[in-house]
Amino acid sequence: MTQAKAKFTVIKEHICQMIESGQWQQHAKVPSENELAEQFSVSRMTARRALQELTEQGLLIRTQGSGTFVATFKSQSSLLEIRNIADEIQQRGHQHHAEQLTLKKVAVTHEVAILLDLKENDSAFYSEVLHFENDQPIQLEQRYVNSKLVPNYLAQNFTQITPHEYLSIEAPLTEATHEIEAVIADHAVCQLLAIDQAIPCLQVKRRTWSSQGVVSLAILTAPGNKYRLGSHLVF
Repeated sequence: MTQAKAKFTVIKEHICQMIESGQWQQHAKVPSENELAEQFSVSRMTARRALQELTEQGLLIRTQGSGTFVATFKSQSSLLEIRNIADEIQQRGHQHHAEQLTLKKVAVTHEVAILLDLKENDSAFYSEVLHFENDQPIQLEQRYVNSKLVPNYLAQNFTQITPHEYLSIEAPLTEATHEIEAVIADHAVCQLLAIDQAIPCLQVKRRTWSSQGVVSLAILTAPGNKYRLGSHLVF
């Protein structure tokens, strides 16, 4: 016999679904404890527990006297805000464009399966997008995406919208982790970035979650002589 879900869990899932669907955007006001208690026929304490747990997870922000709001969709495990590279470039007064190099379904390696919380015989979607700033290649984005959570990923045109923008709509970000290191890129990557192979690159490995699970693993590689963490470009 299936055990009924706890009532506070039902409320949490409802709130997550409203955020995931885009009906509640970031900074949108969430119903109060009293409103949720009446809507779901539960005690105010049960509604409070649901709101408090989602606040602790970083999905909501509670402000005394003002209410509860959907949090900004950014990393909850890092001081680095996750920003769309196209927006970064445009805010510097420069032009962004992208080339879509690869977009396909792939069998996952053991490492990718672990990082995306998949089984080893599962597949994932894979994209490679080269981002340009004022016609100079500035970042190679290699991304593995959980096909179960974002089934229409392969139907997108990532010269018109960045993968980050699309995923923020389809599976709004609730959590992220970063690994940052200096690397010497292989010959193929250096050719794409138009740099000598002796030039070190800044590489960010980023995993992102929605409320449904791990959404993507992105490997972002940028020339060390052109890109600085903090979104400053040196020509």
